[in-house]
Amino acid sequence: MSAPGENLKINGERLWDSLMEMAKIGPGVAGGNNRQTLTDADAEGRALFQSWCEAAGCTMGLDTMGNMFAQRPGTDPEALPVYMGSHLDTQPTGGKYDGVLGVLGALEVIRTLNDLDVKTKHPIVVTNWSNEEGTRFAPAMLSSGVFAGLHTEEWAKARVDAEGKSYGDELKRIGWEGEEPVGSRKMHAMFELHIEQGPILEAEGKDVGIVTHGQGLSWTQVTITGKDAHTGSTPMPMRKNAGLGMAKVLQLVDEIAWSHAPHAVGAAGHIDVYPNSRNVIPGKVVFTVDFRSPELSVIEDMEARLKEGARKICDEMGLGVEFEKVGGFDPVKFDEGLVGKLREAAERLGYSHQDIISGAGHDACWINQVAPTAMVMCPCVDGLSHNEAEEISKEWASAGADVLLHAVLETAEIVE
Repeated sequence: MSAPGENLKINGERLWDSLMEMAKIGPGVAGGNNRQTLTDADAEGRALFQSWCEAAGCTMGLDTMGNMFAQRPGTDPEALPVYMGSHLDTQPTGGKYDGVLGVLGALEVIRTLNDLDVKTKHPIVVTNWSNEEGTRFAPAMLSSGVFAGLHTEEWAKARVDAEGKSYGDELKRIGWEGEEPVGSRKMHAMFELHIEQGPILEAEGKDVGIVTHGQGLSWTQVTITGKDAHTGSTPMPMRKNAGLGMAKVLQLVDEIAWSHAPHAVGAAGHIDVYPNSRNVIPGKVVFTVDFRSPELSVIEDMEARLKEGARKICDEMGLGVEFEKVGGFDPVKFDEGLVGKLREAAERLGYSHQDIISGAGHDACWINQVAPTAMVMCPCVDGLSHNEAEEISKEWASAGADVLLHAVLETAEIVE
């Protein structure tokens, strides 16, 4: 099998037009999108995607979690398919590209192969994974998690939104519950194209990022207890200020993350202070420390140092402290062979590139547990994502899709 030539590229204008057309469905209030999972807007976006896939000669599969699989046949009926895709659902104040680029970039690969009448030994499948964002129904990457065996379907379908509506009921309501058993598909490989959602590629002036790892994550909920007291009449030596204890622990969190620079990060995003009154010294605080790293040993070290250091701080201040692990997953190492194909594709096409670690979770991180998987990323302006102002350029989108095209063809094997 010969490698695809460097002149083989997708139609960048057509990809961009598709992105803009999809963005008309579930418009946000500030130029982005609010196409949350299993809403009427999601159903409309799915229908448009299906119509485009069928126009491209694909047959659509739909599983019991609502995952969509558009298949282009291969010449060998026994060969396992090569998958590519991402998600069409968005945050409540989401951008036009997060997830969507990976789905429509994959569809553009199929359209390009059709234009050039290129045949492959392996079938090629474009996937729309349901509820990647996890905003309406937690957790994120829910349906790919069920596919990969991390969650049971029963548990996933029982997840409820803020109004008490269940995933299973809403999937039925919008008419996108299929009959294919979730997780029954076997994959030869899976690729995911995504925007970086961070500032590195733009800052380094790179066309694409080759994702070698996905960060692991650890969420530890910390509860510090002191004593509510009047802020004006309680002498300084007699205070048991839980808020001050938290401040010192958060300083520690920052120091721990810096000690594992440059790839480790840490902060607390969720913080509750009680009684949260202007003239009461906080008697209790609850906050969640989020540590991330591509190395499991680093995550374990950060967790251990947090507990040891926080206990020492609180003991010295006469405060109580408790810890609860409330979330997390191990780091992901993507398939070296597929990563190599992406890197070679970027080289062949003349695109500047660098290896990168994904700081966010993606469907590919779960699918990596059941099939060889890899990711390619394109830059996004100022690294901004999960925001209606999220922006990429047409050239960045095209470069990422070109690299995807070449790596998929290498993996699916061109038939001469």
